[in-house]
Amino acid sequence: QVQLVESGGGLVQPGGSLRLSCAASGRIVSIGTVAWYRQAPGKERSLVAQITSGGTTNYADSVKGRFTISRDNDKSTVYLQMNSLESEDTGDYFCYAIIRTSNMISAYWGQGTQVTVSS
Repeated sequence: QVQLVESGGGLVQPGGSLRLSCAASGRIVSIGTVAWYRQAPGKERSLVAQITSGGTTNYADSVKGRFTISRDNDKSTVYLQMNSLESEDTGDYFCYAIIRTSNMISAYWGQGTQVTVSS
């Protein structure tokens, strides 16, 4: 059984910062690409940032220069550093990962963590 657990969400003022964490646990052989998605109220879930197993990153245009995705393979954890937060960044943030276990490769979602940017 593999689990992804997000943490680090909360309420922050515009211009502030938060760091989200996504920790994977279970019978994991390796972790491939990991991504953060955001679902704003009343909107569809959309890609915010992703990082490959080799460290290549990709960002949504709306967060380029403000957000940084990174990974610590020893801890099976991916981070999303969010700076200069704007009200438009408000939403539920979900971690998505391609994970190899002993007998298969599957995609997993975390349960989400809420980010609210408001004064």
